[in-house]
Amino acid sequence: MSDAIKHECGIALVRLLKPLDHYKKKYGSSFYGLQKMYLMLEKQHNRGQDGAGFASIKLDMAPGERFMSRVRSSDPQPIKDIFGKINARINDVEQELSTATLSTQELKSTFPYVGEVMLGHLRYGTFGKNTIESVHPFLRQNNWMHRNLIVAGNFNLTNVNELFENLVELGQHPKEKADTVTVMEKIGHFLDDSVAKLYKDLKKEGFNKNEASPEIAKRLNVAKILRRASKNWDGGYVIGGLLGHGDSFVLRDPAGIRPAFYYKDDEIVVVASERPAIQTVFNVPMEAIQEIDPGHALIIKKSGDVSHTQINTPTPRKACSFERIYFSRGNDADIYNERKALGRLLFPKIYDSVKGDLKNTVFSYIPNTAETSFYGLVQRVQDFMLEESEAAILKETNLSPDRLKALLSPRPRIEKVILKDVKLRTFITEDSSRDDLVAHVYDITYGSVKPNDNLVVIDDSIVRGTTLQKSILKILDRLNPKKITVVSSAPQIRYPDCYGIDMARLEDLIAFRAMLALLEKNGQTHQLEDVYQKAKAAMGQDINSIQNHVKSLYDQFTDDQISHQVAEMLRTSDIKAEVDVIFQPVANLHEACPNNTGDWYFTGNYPTAGGNKVVNQAYINFYEGNKGRAY
Repeated sequence: MSDAIKHECGIALVRLLKPLDHYKKKYGSSFYGLQKMYLMLEKQHNRGQDGAGFASIKLDMAPGERFMSRVRSSDPQPIKDIFGKINARINDVEQELSTATLSTQELKSTFPYVGEVMLGHLRYGTFGKNTIESVHPFLRQNNWMHRNLIVAGNFNLTNVNELFENLVELGQHPKEKADTVTVMEKIGHFLDDSVAKLYKDLKKEGFNKNEASPEIAKRLNVAKILRRASKNWDGGYVIGGLLGHGDSFVLRDPAGIRPAFYYKDDEIVVVASERPAIQTVFNVPMEAIQEIDPGHALIIKKSGDVSHTQINTPTPRKACSFERIYFSRGNDADIYNERKALGRLLFPKIYDSVKGDLKNTVFSYIPNTAETSFYGLVQRVQDFMLEESEAAILKETNLSPDRLKALLSPRPRIEKVILKDVKLRTFITEDSSRDDLVAHVYDITYGSVKPNDNLVVIDDSIVRGTTLQKSILKILDRLNPKKITVVSSAPQIRYPDCYGIDMARLEDLIAFRAMLALLEKNGQTHQLEDVYQKAKAAMGQDINSIQNHVKSLYDQFTDDQISHQVAEMLRTSDIKAEVDVIFQPVANLHEACPNNTGDWYFTGNYPTAGGNKVVNQAYINFYEGNKGRAY
């Protein structure tokens, strides 16, 4: 992606179902779980650049012995940092004794972080400070073992303010108004309530305080706690949690917006944000890995019993399509094929853009996540050229050897035209030098394009257009092509996302700015005031009746009109080549990614009521010149 946008967080949960000495005997290490967690986080490293965290629970520890551990890092290499700290602690102990003669309980008592229940998190911050306090997992401590709660997740809620006020009404005093804290306190409140009620019931049954503790662990209804806590959550989420006594869970939102996969056998239960991480780390086939259903939770009791339980009524599935286009690693079998399909389906529009002159067209891509869709596009170009050759061979008679060779020789002209030199963190630079830095993020392969060739470059998406305008188009123009066609494998990003991606401001989106330019060209800017008044009025309505009023502005223009306006805006006066911009049609997106139909950033069709509220608030902020966030 040439325009950097924030990523999605990632989670990993590992639950060992056997005693630790089982893994020592079978796999040669008592630290099997820690090793697997390290690999799970590394295989999802694409989901976390701002921080990483790890927490563990040790089962059946005696009073006075540490049963919970947590370590977090906001270091530039956070996974390496946290496991470096863990290894250092373990190595200090190992130097003093041998693990060979230690029992499971002695191992847990002796070594920090070595437990049966583990939760890892990778943070890609959508907003807020990238400090250690913002890094998951979050911890809620209590002297009652059952009331200890550890939470980490990949989520954004649209109604944090309302949930915060609800906590205040319940008598709580949350330390800050953030969705992570709100979620943890919501679950914690109903956890406290359930434990207190169970203790009261057990006391009536004749259990003393000491006898009640293990019985509470058996009877605690995690599903009921999650139902009560998440009843009014609006947003996209996958939330993992550990309870102090050893229960654990991963809860997914009713629309399945955020991804979650799990694998279970008689030794282990594992959950991850991405399926290939489980496949690779545990060497299991794709078919053995299941998806946590929308509105469901995978619940693992201290006893090891596992259930896949409905918590909230599922709504129409709207799994995030950006996961398929960009966020998730492309080594998932389905995602790989979907990205190739996205490239293949763009061919008709590209063919029209170069006026059918494939012989004089060079195809390339913008590194790195557009590479797979580029393969799909090139394969379709090659198939098309072969089809043309076959048709000509069948049509012509008495072909000479030279003519036959000419008909069989056409192949797509493929070059690695663009190179990404370095990831410059331009946001820390003063405005006066930012443009110059952006212009040097990418470089070109000189001599890869002949003068007056067409040049087609594919990107996975075009968000703001900043890097295209200030860097990529300018350096491509140095090759003297006749025409530069920039192709986005994603549709036009028209609306903010409020479920994880950091696209909160409408005016940052080039498609929105193009629509504004078209309104101005057509003398229709008075409509901006009309939509503003409707958006303001909507803020006082019941949230379930709010409509997306920004849609009406886009509805006046075709996709091609907006695409042409984007091209006009990106082509600065110093660019000699003609510039065309092609976006993926939404219908093609759904054809390529049939199971991930969440497309609200493209269509404005938000899967939750809170989404419509957010887009109207984003428009209000734009109209009023307010740089604040809409959620």
